Amino acid sequence: MNPTLGCLILLTSLASLSLHAEEIVRRPMGDFPIASSVHVPPGAELFFLSGTLADVVKPDAPTGSVERLGDTETQAASVLGKIGRELAASGLTFADVVKMNVFLVGDPAKGGQMDFGGLMKAYAKFVGAPSGGKLPARTTVQVTALPIPGALVEIEVIAARVPR
Repeated sequence: MNPTLGCLILLTSLASLSLHAEEIVRRPMGDFPIASSVHVPPGAELFFLSGTLADVVKPDAPTGSVERLGDTETQAASVLGKIGRELAASGLTFADVVKMNVFLVGDPAKGGQMDFGGLMKAYAKFVGAPSGGKLPARTTVQVTALPIPGALVEIEVIAARVPR
């Protein structure tokens, strides 16, 4: 083989290796459906989705009431559905979500405590198995109120995509 041709092949091979980006690495958190950490490599595209609130499910219910937007499970499903559509508009899915922040208001029907179980029922329909097991790091906190009276759930996400 011509030494010049061999060097050219080697350099071409090395250049193609450097173009291949690292993968996003997620460390599971046991059996719980979130990641304990997610490493997003340099060069990945990041997408920041603003906090999202639920749509009205019962327009005839009084404005500002929980009934108008639904319970925590209903609101979380609405919010996650809206987030899914927003992700899709950028060619992404829940499998691309690397960080999720969830804000829950205490449910009056639960003595003012956040309905974590209701959140998890909706969450399981969108994240985890439906996303191929690609789980985000996640924080869930109870807050006093959200911008819309009757809102029990607000969720914001960060998604990432590694160029191919």
